[in-house]
Formats: sequence, C-alpha cells, structure tokens
Amino acid sequence: MINCRKILDLHLEGMSQRTISASTGHSRNTVASVIQTAKSRGIQELNDTMTNAWLNDFLFPEKQAVEKGYYPVDWEKVHKELQKKNVTLKLLHYEYATEARLGKKVPYAYRTFTEKYGNYAKKYKTTMPIRRKPGEIMEVDWAGSTLTLKDRATGEKIPVYVFIATLPYSQYSYVEGFIDMKSPSWLTAHIHALEYFGGVPETMVPDNLKTGVTKPLRGEPILQEAYRELADYYHTVIVPSRVRKPKDKASVEGTVGYISRQVIAALRNYPFFHLEDLNHHIFEKLEEINTTAFQKRPGSRREVFEEEEKPYLRSLPRTRYKLTEWKTAKVQPNYHIQVDRMYYSVPYEYVREQVEIRLTPDLLEFYFKDVRIASHKRITGDIGQYSTSVEHMPDHHRLYLDHNPENNRVWAKNIGLSMEKFVDKTLEQNAEKKALSILSALRNIAEKYEPITLEKSVETLLAISSNPTLSVLKSILDREAKRIPPESPAEKSKNMANDYGFVRGAAYFGKERSK
Repeated sequence: MINCRKILDLHLEGMSQRTISASTGHSRNTVASVIQTAKSRGIQELNDTMTNAWLNDFLFPEKQAVEKGYYPVDWEKVHKELQKKNVTLKLLHYEYATEARLGKKVPYAYRTFTEKYGNYAKKYKTTMPIRRKPGEIMEVDWAGSTLTLKDRATGEKIPVYVFIATLPYSQYSYVEGFIDMKSPSWLTAHIHALEYFGGVPETMVPDNLKTGVTKPLRGEPILQEAYRELADYYHTVIVPSRVRKPKDKASVEGTVGYISRQVIAALRNYPFFHLEDLNHHIFEKLEEINTTAFQKRPGSRREVFEEEEKPYLRSLPRTRYKLTEWKTAKVQPNYHIQVDRMYYSVPYEYVREQVEIRLTPDLLEFYFKDVRIASHKRITGDIGQYSTSVEHMPDHHRLYLDHNPENNRVWAKNIGLSMEKFVDKTLEQNAEKKALSILSALRNIAEKYEPITLEKSVETLLAISSNPTLSVLKSILDREAKRIPPESPAEKSKNMANDYGFVRGAAYFGKERSK
C-alpha cells in the first residue's frame, strides 16, 4: 500500500519530491501521482481522520476494487452523472454492472455500490457541497436585516427590505431592495430574479409568508392566487418550505447570512435618499459576490452557473408577466364594490355575497366561486367615481335610468304630433324632476288606451287649454271611453274567433253540419 499520509505530510512541510521519494521509498512517479491527485481532490491540509487507509481509498478508489477482484468504478463520473435530470443511482449501477459483465469482470452489488458512493460523496462534499441538481430549485426569502433610506425633507429613516433568491446548485444569487414586503413587491422580486438568471427553475421554494401562502397546511399549502398565477405563467411549481424547517431551504438561509455580512452590513452607513441609488450599490456588491472565486472548490458562482446550471433552466416567456393582485370584498346593497375608493358594479343577484377581485394596472375582474361575473376598466382620477353597467341593474332600476327627457320625447313622437307638443310643454313649464314625475304618471295612464285615442284626447286638451294638465287629460280620456259602447258577449266571442283562425265556432261542430 502506498504511504499517502507520509507523502502528503512531507509535501505540506515543503519538501521536494526527490526528498520525499528517498524518505518513503516510493518512486518519484508515485509521489507525483499522490500529490497531484490530492490537489485535484481539494486536499489542502490533513487532519486526524485522514488515515493512510482513508487516503488510499479516497485518492485511488479504482485500485482498491482491482485488488479485491471487482470491476473498478469511476466515482467522479458517477457523482457528475447523478447531478443530471432523471438520473438515479439505480440506473448508474445498472449501466456499471452491464459494462462489467461485458468485460467479464465482477460488479459490485447494488447495496455495496450505494454504500461506497455514499462514502465517496461524504468525502467529496468536504470540498464540493452539491445537494441539488442544476436548474431544479430556486429558494427565495426576505433577509431578516434591513437597510434604510433617508427622507430629505423630514430626515425620517425609511426601512428597505432585502429580497434574496438563490440557486442551490451553483449558489448563484439575486438581491434587491423594496420599500415594503407586500404582494406586488414580492411578485416583482420574483420576476426580476428570473430575468436576472435568464431562465426558470423547475421549483420555487419560499417561506410561509402571507404574501405567498394563504394557509400553510402540512400536506398541501394554499397559495395566494396572484402567486399561483405567476407560477402558472412561468410554468414552474411553488413548494413552500415546512413550518420551522429551515433546512428545506438551507441555501437561501445560508445566503441570507452571507448577504447580510457582505451587502447589508457593508452599506449600513451609506446615506441613501432614493431606492434606485440603493439598489445600484446592492447590484455592485452582488456582482462581487457572484464573481468571487470559491475558497474550497474551483470557479465562482457565476462560472458554475453559466457552465453547468443555466442550460438546465427553462426558457423565459417572450413577454414579462403582467402583475396582478387579488382581493376579497362584499357586494354592497347598491350592487357595487369599492376598490381603492372607486365603485364598480356587478350583477345585482350577488348583493351581500363575498366576491374575489383580480386587479391589474388597467383592468379589474370579479369572480364568484371561480366564475367571472363582471369586468371593468380601472378608474383613475378623483376618488368616489362609479363604473356602472346597465346589464347589472334590476329591472326597476333600469326603467328609472331610462326615464329621462330624451327617452320621453322619443316615446311621445311615436304616439303623435299632439302628444309630442304636450310632453315638450310639460318639460318646459316644470322643473325636470317634477316634469319626469308627471310624465311617468302619463305613461302609466297611456298603457290603458290605444295610441289613436291618446293622440285624439291630447289634441282636444291642447285646443281647449293654454295650460294643459294631466287631470284634464284624464277627464277627456274618461269621456272618450264612455262614448264607445261596450261589446256584447256574442260580438266578443265572434271577435275572438276572428282573432284566432284555428277556432271554427259552434256552426262547424253543431246541428247545422249534422243536417
């Protein structure tokens, strides 16, 4: 067995390879191989757990397999293959065993294969802590610490909340400051993070914040509707972390502490007056973080992201997600709903019901039990404005709305010239509210008479009176009605027979036909 421990001890003390070869009795090629392999594995110092047997197994695992008669495994290849989508240890063992049998070698059993990989992974993770597959997850959270803006006028300090998104595989991160932690800020932060990464991961893991999760149920948390819509638009899945389980999003938890030290603490004493200026400095610090080389593994966050993770992200949609917000409100007795001190109508059947509202910058949509019942353009300007659709009104309200001077003139024109003059006089001689009341009564009376009778009676009224009134018109109509003799039962029956052609009468079915 190669004395790896002694070779590395002497090398770390600064001895030359020639001296190490003479001291250990190993050839210079063996010494060089041990030193180069240890360097590639990231071993920069030794501790008590790194025994000679441990080092031999870690540095040259394939030799251990050959010595025991098994087909050697390239554990580094297994480790890299396992990071790819849909690749499992079972699949890799099957491929390894097939390759061994083709070469007429003895493969490890699946259980031994997994145990040896577990041991290798533990050692390998001391220098390369990969826990997720590339492009699989984006972890998001608000940092616990805040930055501040200063109001120029009052000197008041305004808190700025820091959003952090991290891709666990590469540790590539995005950071941005916001004035609040409300739903629009939360959604905007996600949109900016996805655009910064240039792609969409399979899953997003947030904390159980009220801006994202309505009810943090253990089996299936209920998401805020706007947050769910965002996930649907970008074709990703939201899986909130379990309550009081920080390891569910360990990467962003670790990044929060790192960002707090590298960004928040570094900018704590800077006087910022505008959020744009503050975010500009945050992005400069973020660039440093993402491009600084790792201490215990080759490359930087950006290099690992660009080379290994970005190809696994899904493409962004062609257009940016249009920000939405959801609210719940009760329909008022006047079948309107108040939104930002403006009023929008819904069908009157939903009075006193709880309705969900989907808000966008220029449109409002109203839903009842997942069915859209109304939509309105968003009102801007002075508060207290109404947006009312006639279709949403009950019938009697619709009639009241239609009862205006113009509609009454149109009705009068259909009756005749005299009625048109009478309506015009009524509107001219009275205040509008009183005139409409008189005309409402007139139209109720008119329903009982034929248009010809109405027109003739109004013509008489205008001829005998310079100040025509409704009471005089009613007297004239009563006299006109008395002049027309009532129909006898026989005439009434005959008229009905004439009105309905299918009624043949008694003569057809009676005695006259039987004769």
